Amino acid sequence: MAVIKEKDGRPGKPPGKESQPLIIAKTPAEEQRLKLERLMRNPDKPAPIPDRPKEWNPRAPPEFVRDVMGSSAGAGSGEFHVYRHLRRREYQRQDFLDKTTEKQKMDLDYLDKVSDNQQAADERTAKRRKKREKLKQKKLMAKKSKQDANKGEDSEKSSSSSEEDDQEREAEDDAEAPSFVMGKR
Repeated sequence: MAVIKEKDGRPGKPPGKESQPLIIAKTPAEEQRLKLERLMRNPDKPAPIPDRPKEWNPRAPPEFVRDVMGSSAGAGSGEFHVYRHLRRREYQRQDFLDKTTEKQKMDLDYLDKVSDNQQAADERTAKRRKKREKLKQKKLMAKKSKQDANKGEDSEKSSSSSEEDDQEREAEDDAEAPSFVMGKR
């Protein structure tokens, strides 16, 4: 019978897998580091992600109670412990119901607050958008009126400039002709 021995000399282990030295973490940071190192040794292997723990729910109250406690004297010594246990369970259930209603109320308040904030933000945005549009329209109107004024001035200038051009041409013609004629007065 052949005994399989590894480098470290342990029989019964298949070859190829090295044994890891036992390291005890002294701090939580070191423990986290060791866990990450172990995960990163084989990155192809999926990391275990635990499911979120389910919220604790109390046991529903029984529909039919078999052992009804009576108010008669002479109850046995063990009955008090049963009663105490039932009372504790009922108080836990009531506390749980109170907490869930409080949580639901807080959730509704939060949702109302978020919707109010969203509505206020939408109103502010609409107001600012309206203001931007108004400024844009004002700029367009100013630009149009300026262009209309320029067109009117251009048409006036073109008519007045044509008269000026005629006068300039005459002046040029006059400049070419001598300003005095010899022998004439």
